[in-house]
Amino acid sequence: MMRTAILGPALLMLAGCGLQPMYAGGSSGAVASGLAAIEVPAIEGQAGWLVRNALVDRLGAGGQASPRYRLDVRLDDKLEGLGVLSDDTTGRERRTLRARYQLVDLASDAIVVDATAGSDAGIDVVSSEYATIAAEQTALENLSREIASQITTRVALALRDRQ
Repeated sequence: MMRTAILGPALLMLAGCGLQPMYAGGSSGAVASGLAAIEVPAIEGQAGWLVRNALVDRLGAGGQASPRYRLDVRLDDKLEGLGVLSDDTTGRERRTLRARYQLVDLASDAIVVDATAGSDAGIDVVSSEYATIAAEQTALENLSREIASQITTRVALALRDRQ
């Protein structure tokens, strides 16, 4: 009885706040079908290949015969040394991946979304060159997935707002 007295008003307030599920309707919903209708052209470089593959996976694109949108992405991938040890070697690196992207409506050539996404990772430079290269590669793969996630979320919000 006490639980109902507390939860009842809370549920009414939540219903009135305007929250809506992003992917209502599942794969046939407006946002999911909009995401699946996005074409992602090739992006330059290894980071571009990784980001494009992550985007295609997240968007559900690939089987769509006639895309309604195009997602143009330009990347800036930087690897810089940070910590200098007493023997003038680098002890720490920072890998930064930034993306500038635009979602273009193919019917009208109007830009629906024009935004940026970015993430960075710290890498310890160890005595094994192989281990350092592997850490740099792993950081790039993780950053690519993070960038794709940020882009997908922003694009999904824009498509939901257009509905």
